[in-house]
Amino acid sequence: MISNEPVVTPELAAEHGLKPDEYERIVKLIGRVPTFTELGIFSAMWNEHCSYKSSRIHLRTLPFKTPLVIQGPGENAGVVDIGDGLAVVFKMESHNHPSFIEPYQGAATGVGGILRDVFTMGARPIACLNALSFGDPKNPRTRALVAGVVAGIGGYGNSFGVPTVGGEVRFHRRYDGNILVNAMAVGLAEKDQIFYSAASGVGMPIVYLGSKTGRDGIHGATMASAEFGADAEEKRPTVQVGDPFSEKLLLEACLEIMAKGCVIAIQDMGAAGLTCSAVEMGAKGDLGVTLDLDKVPCRESGMSAYEMMLSESQERMLMVLKPEKEQEAEEIFRKWGLDFAIVGETTPTKRFLVRHGGAVMADLPIKELGDQAPLYERPYVEHAKLPIIDAVSIKPPMRIADALEKLIGSPDLCSKRWVWEQYDHVILGNTVQRPGGDAAVVRINEGPKALALTSDVTPRYCEADPYEGGKQAVAEACRNLSAVGATPIACTDNLNFGNPERPEIMGQLVGCIRGIAEATRALGCPVVSGNVSLYNETNGRAIPPTPTIGAVGVTDFRNTMTLAFKAEGEAILLLGKTRGWLGQSLYLREICGREEGAPPPVDLRAEENLGALVRYLIGSVDRSYVTAVHDVSDGGLLVALAEMAMASDIGAVLVEPQPEIPAHAFWFGEDQGRYVITVRPSLVDEVVRVIENAHVGLHRLGTTGGRVLAVAGERPLPVHELKRRFEGWLPAYMAGHE
Repeated sequence: MISNEPVVTPELAAEHGLKPDEYERIVKLIGRVPTFTELGIFSAMWNEHCSYKSSRIHLRTLPFKTPLVIQGPGENAGVVDIGDGLAVVFKMESHNHPSFIEPYQGAATGVGGILRDVFTMGARPIACLNALSFGDPKNPRTRALVAGVVAGIGGYGNSFGVPTVGGEVRFHRRYDGNILVNAMAVGLAEKDQIFYSAASGVGMPIVYLGSKTGRDGIHGATMASAEFGADAEEKRPTVQVGDPFSEKLLLEACLEIMAKGCVIAIQDMGAAGLTCSAVEMGAKGDLGVTLDLDKVPCRESGMSAYEMMLSESQERMLMVLKPEKEQEAEEIFRKWGLDFAIVGETTPTKRFLVRHGGAVMADLPIKELGDQAPLYERPYVEHAKLPIIDAVSIKPPMRIADALEKLIGSPDLCSKRWVWEQYDHVILGNTVQRPGGDAAVVRINEGPKALALTSDVTPRYCEADPYEGGKQAVAEACRNLSAVGATPIACTDNLNFGNPERPEIMGQLVGCIRGIAEATRALGCPVVSGNVSLYNETNGRAIPPTPTIGAVGVTDFRNTMTLAFKAEGEAILLLGKTRGWLGQSLYLREICGREEGAPPPVDLRAEENLGALVRYLIGSVDRSYVTAVHDVSDGGLLVALAEMAMASDIGAVLVEPQPEIPAHAFWFGEDQGRYVITVRPSLVDEVVRVIENAHVGLHRLGTTGGRVLAVAGERPLPVHELKRRFEGWLPAYMAGHE
């Protein structure tokens, strides 16, 4: 027993988030009552955030292998071969709980953490995205949360020097007490110069790199594995504090020592800090690790072993160093003004030994701490199927034109320009398509190859039918990539759910994973990395299931397609089949005030065929059959057409809808697997033949032209007035006028 540490009891273990049976398992495993420091280590390694103990068994069903995949799940980030000797490295992570407690620092350190995951693999970050879910705009906290999160993302990304090029923002009352901040980073590396976290070799020095350790972030991972209650504000000290300028120095120093051949293994100090990074490196390499905390650089005096092991101070790395490279590596880090300290070594014992002040503070079996943490097969109930809503039964409360104006000015469908204009989305000079389109496009070096990037999910679909919702999130992401001309190659996920100990929530998680697995397999877009964020609920009320999909595709930047109408007099065609599906649609919610019914089903074979057809029509830099492409998603067909018109200031004359479908269902139904394309008059007949031969469904919608959106039977809608409504809501809301 360490004399200056508290006595460990079952009650103290419970305060650390450990269940009674888990504490009993710890005592049995080590043959004694753990020390206070050991209790902290177990609480960090065995919490949901680090161990995935409720989800691992289901995550194993996700496909992650294709000939292009170099590294799938299990490392800091996924790695995919993109040709020419290069690989794309990417991952998405959550910082939900910290961002609710302290919006600026929570969001900022979320960006910092995901950037480290990417450059730890040896990649230079080239782009960031984010997916943000906020509560009801009428909630008194929502406006401040939006302001703080957006400022934090911009403050860190802009200062670090990486463009934030895409993402999504949604609002719903169910996020009132638990917002979601999902951050994605994408980097480039030489495919034969990827660095991994598994230690190798006995007696190899373990080196602490980067900024000093403080008391910020202690128990951050444990907090992220518990639901919120009335004490959420009291958890503010668990939120880390970020320094993007230090992270930029850390990036350059890490890439330099990697290029010099100094590194055996390297691991970001993220969740659970020094504990998680050291344990994972040792456990993955089947080695033991000994740490001497007296050598850890600290910025605060008198820090205990417990505090040092659990601190989540930012901008830190742990590295297993080639011994002969010690002096060279240290000189590089000193040059960049960063700490470099040998704090331990690898051993053959498979034990995790921590010393401080001459005493052994922890002596634990490393495998059981790391890759043999508890694994639960939690009970779950499958979601009951909801009835299909008959569009005829929905009586329109207003005219089509009025409904469109209301929809495009609603919180979920309005322009998010206010958000993305606070991000530097053009730094580094390779951003080809900026935020606001179907997907961002970032050129690779001088081109012509480029990456298309997107993040997508529709939580209302996932709650109504988790399986179909999971499929739809992947299909929508792939659709957005195809719409800009890119071939999807892989994806990452961020699975945000409530308390998995409740069978209905666990059922949502299992159903969504099943849908994601089926869709990624069918669409050839494997899941190569990801994150699970559970216990997202407050006082027993869970968020809507929100399994965000971040997807990456490859294209030629010279032929990037956009959604804006390009000229007057062009034919507007709808690809895909329309039934007028109103269940779980935004029309039903925003116009009719109803959230009900089954969501639209996803035909994966049709999605695959349509994606291939659209990419064929977009063609090459030398020949393209189409001038604009936009997928049809939230809000339905008329919202998509309005977005195309507003992006170009060119209107359109639209024909009567299909006679067998009520007008409101035709224009606002959210049937999946559809794209709107525009075609020059001289190519219409040829394009129609190609589409008809593909048997994917075709409807001629009308012609571009003028300055109004003219829907048959409705009053004309001036494009400039639509833009005013579309662009106006969010700035007015953030200024306090809404």
